[in-house]
Amino acid sequence: MIKSMTGYGSAEGTSGNLALTIELRAVNNRYLDVSVRMPRLYLFAEDALKKRVGSAASRGKVDVFVNVDMAGEQDVEITVNEALAGAYIKALDTLSERFSLDGDSSVMQIARLPDVLQIDRPKTDADVFSRDLLEILDRALENFNTMRQVEGEKLEQDITDRLDEVERLTAQIETLSPQTVTAYREKLEARMAEVLEGVHIEESRILTEAAIFADRVAVDEEITRLRSHVSQFRDMLKSGGAIGRKLDFLLQELGRETNTVGSKCNDLEIGKIVITLKAELEKIREQVQNIE
Repeated sequence: MIKSMTGYGSAEGTSGNLALTIELRAVNNRYLDVSVRMPRLYLFAEDALKKRVGSAASRGKVDVFVNVDMAGEQDVEITVNEALAGAYIKALDTLSERFSLDGDSSVMQIARLPDVLQIDRPKTDADVFSRDLLEILDRALENFNTMRQVEGEKLEQDITDRLDEVERLTAQIETLSPQTVTAYREKLEARMAEVLEGVHIEESRILTEAAIFADRVAVDEEITRLRSHVSQFRDMLKSGGAIGRKLDFLLQELGRETNTVGSKCNDLEIGKIVITLKAELEKIREQVQNIE
């Protein structure tokens, strides 16, 4: 089953007295790019998170948001750095006297200054925290991949419908191509008859010219390759997995064959079909850009 690169998933859990929430958001990207945002105190778990996400996704820009709620912590102590607070107060008094500034320093103002208040928390067991965090991440990834699979099913259905149209248009070109040679022969005979004004025209000359034209505009090989590429495309969709890049390459081949058909067939009707065929391939390309 194919997956979309875009998706969202979240999960909640605990580690000791800490309440943890993990959110995953992904958008299209050529390669896998995992970004983790979490409190600095727990950055020791960042590499483990990235590795776990990498085992579940192969392409896309994945943002991982980790929220740690410390409200449940019990043995939290707040201490005052008295020496630093005294230095702040002394410096503020100096500023007030030297520049004749009004205003007294309040407790709240001093407390807001950097490092005056220090929060001492119980030491976190890195191994336990990482284990709990990864368990929550696994549940978030499960939700994340479920959403990507649902989107992938929609993409597969839309692409399959468009491949049906590509095959239909290819069949039309195959039907019209021999008629182009017949029409050319008839025009050639009429033109030569008009120029030569009733003089006998050798049938062999007409056949030679028609054969040369037929060889120049023959698209049998291109039609065969178009059908082969479409068949491969369908097989890849059925096989599933991370096939986005392979499908993109196959689309390039489909585009080349279509361009060759358009350049060979000097016919208005076939030209219109080729334009429609290119439009369908472009729509498929837009969808493939979303596939992992």
